[in-house]
Amino acid sequence: MKKLLGLFMLCFLMVDMASAQEADKIPTQSVYLELGGAGLSYSFNYDFRFDKNDLTSWGMRVGASGYSLENESLFTFPVQVTRLFGKERHFFEVGGGFTVMAFKKSYYDYYYSGSGSGYYRGVRSENFHFILPIYGSPNIMGTLSFAYRRIPVNGGVMWRAALTPIFNRNGLWPLFAGISFGYAF
Repeated sequence: MKKLLGLFMLCFLMVDMASAQEADKIPTQSVYLELGGAGLSYSFNYDFRFDKNDLTSWGMRVGASGYSLENESLFTFPVQVTRLFGKERHFFEVGGGFTVMAFKKSYYDYYYSGSGSGYYRGVRSENFHFILPIYGSPNIMGTLSFAYRRIPVNGGVMWRAALTPIFNRNGLWPLFAGISFGYAF
């Protein structure tokens, strides 16, 4: 985790040095850390507009996150197509996409062998539940995004707050949310 955070900060510094040389450039790209949202727990994201001269054009965000504990691991890869509406530094974001997930959740359990020879200790796996039940790995969860995004006029520190409904074949959770902090350039 410390290495990922260090890499993220290094990206901020490199982007800051590059953008300082270009004044009045439209900040159509951003990198940010999102807590909650489409990455489910957290994610590091890259966001860009398809039209480099129009901040309110359609764009895309891709991200990644993951963790590994003793008996559990999760990797997520959120992808969304988004559109910004607004001007100057205040924008409303609308988008939709999916999050690819790979997970492993196992535990030690004692079970009866059935052959009369007693109990055995074994490893059992179970399905992952992140608000909605998820059966099998890898799997996909659908995501929507309704967000307020603040982007400085010439780039710089940006943030966003989003309502991010998530859904899969087992249901819909409309009140999932996320908050993001990053750098627009």
